[in-house]
Amino acid sequence: MDSPLLSILLQEKLIDGEKAGVLLAESQKTGKSIEALIDESGQVEEEKLAEAKGKVFNLPYVNLVGREIKYEVLNVISKDVAENNHVVSFEKLDGVINVGILNPGNIAAVEAINFLAKEKDFSVKYFIISSASFRDAVKKYEILKKEVEKVLEIAEERFKEEEKEIEEIPTGEVAEVIKKAPVSKMVAMIMKYAVDNKASDIHIEPEFKESRVRYRIDGVLRPRLALPAYIHAAVIARIKVLANLKLDETRIPQDGRIRQVINGRNVDFRISTLPLLDQEKVVMRVLETATKAATLEDLGFRGQAVEIISREIKRPHGLFLVTGPTGSGKSTTLYTALSMVNREGINIVTLEDPIEYYIEGVNQSQIRPEIGFSFAAGLRSLLRQDPNIIMVGEIRDNETAELAIHAALTGHLIFSTLHTNDAAGAVPRLIDMKVEPFLLSSTLNAVVAQRLVRKICTFCKEEIAPPTEVIENIKRELTDMPKKFLPPGVDLNSQLKLWHGVGCARCNNEGYIGRVVISEILEGTENLRRIIAEGFNIKSFNEERKNQGMASMKQDGFLKVLEGLTTVEEVLRATQE
Repeated sequence: MDSPLLSILLQEKLIDGEKAGVLLAESQKTGKSIEALIDESGQVEEEKLAEAKGKVFNLPYVNLVGREIKYEVLNVISKDVAENNHVVSFEKLDGVINVGILNPGNIAAVEAINFLAKEKDFSVKYFIISSASFRDAVKKYEILKKEVEKVLEIAEERFKEEEKEIEEIPTGEVAEVIKKAPVSKMVAMIMKYAVDNKASDIHIEPEFKESRVRYRIDGVLRPRLALPAYIHAAVIARIKVLANLKLDETRIPQDGRIRQVINGRNVDFRISTLPLLDQEKVVMRVLETATKAATLEDLGFRGQAVEIISREIKRPHGLFLVTGPTGSGKSTTLYTALSMVNREGINIVTLEDPIEYYIEGVNQSQIRPEIGFSFAAGLRSLLRQDPNIIMVGEIRDNETAELAIHAALTGHLIFSTLHTNDAAGAVPRLIDMKVEPFLLSSTLNAVVAQRLVRKICTFCKEEIAPPTEVIENIKRELTDMPKKFLPPGVDLNSQLKLWHGVGCARCNNEGYIGRVVISEILEGTENLRRIIAEGFNIKSFNEERKNQGMASMKQDGFLKVLEGLTTVEEVLRATQE
């Protein structure tokens, strides 16, 4: 940059030829850049120097000193990322975020912001800024923190006063008092942070001296905010108002829903309250209704797994099940499968609790057990809607299981989920729900069992030398697997390569960004149908499972370790070893 910068400084008459010569000689002697030498000497005004740099990089210049920056715009880029990369977001116009950058030659900084832009679905326009502009903008993070503290102070004063007066306010007006309270801004900030950081859940919990706010990000609960204890009841009350729940009912759990527009997208929050000793806890499940289902490959399914799922979901009738614990991505897999078979000429109807993604062309129905519209009752009605494919959110009881089996027998393709630990557990679970084995054997197409593991951050990924016992464990687990399953270039008889994330600004120093599926699939072959019909002998089942040649969940996880997608620790955590 030095030569063009020097030329522009001369052209703009910000320095003369003599000073330019001195700077050039000093640069060659010390190895310092022209810009650094000018900064040290103070020969050119800071803002003029930034403007000249903008011309070198063909970027517009902006002065941010004293400029007001809105909270939601400044926090598009977190304080850590801003300070690490010397960038700051200062304006938002029609989906474009204007970002000030101190050094456009810092490729890592540009990559970091471009990555954030892709993740949060906005475009970036870069501006050159001075060090003074950057320092002034970064101070606003602290100013915002003080604003939150000010909100807390106001809230403390107001709610202490209102505690005495609350009994005198007519019941119908209590909600209006809560709506106008400063705590409403705080709740909005809590929800926005969840969306910005791709959290799946928000936990707001009363502690002895504080109200703790935790976010589940990539499957792990992380504490992010501690509010004073006196504000907890007000925060819960605000959430109840938004979700149309009963403010005066604190003895029993309540469920509700909030819809907000955040960053231009419709976001639903499923609300669940739980009475504790002398307070209530709230969990908010974040459901981005505009999100589109990904492909099977995007989720993490590979090779033969993709082939089997693609084949089984296109059968004219039968039962296709996805199993796993809560938070294992079952619903996302079902939505992806529905998107694959969704076309003109097919009537797809769903029963869900709740509706998480909206799919164009699919008739989606929300169950309401409180008025008798349960999965079982809804399934009876759906059969009169002339469906080709029915998706039942979950088989929870004997009645729903029996209805699903009979629907599969009468020419319908049924998609659903079960809570079991592995694919094999689906069969005894359904038999335990009083499903006749001979009926199950006639309808079961496939069972997919899955977990979610965190993906290594690609920006700070590095190779590691793992302990010998870890390598031996992987080799022992994968020894019997056909070579076609191994990632390209991997040979179990040679040195294995493993990776981990060091931690960087893009992954909040966690070493992980996003999650990927590890799975196992049980296909409804003729042999499996016979084994089920004969009473499901576990020895015969294990032999059939081996004959099908599919990877177990742990094996699939280790394959993704060798592929460089995740770590051994994540696989062992997910498979509970």
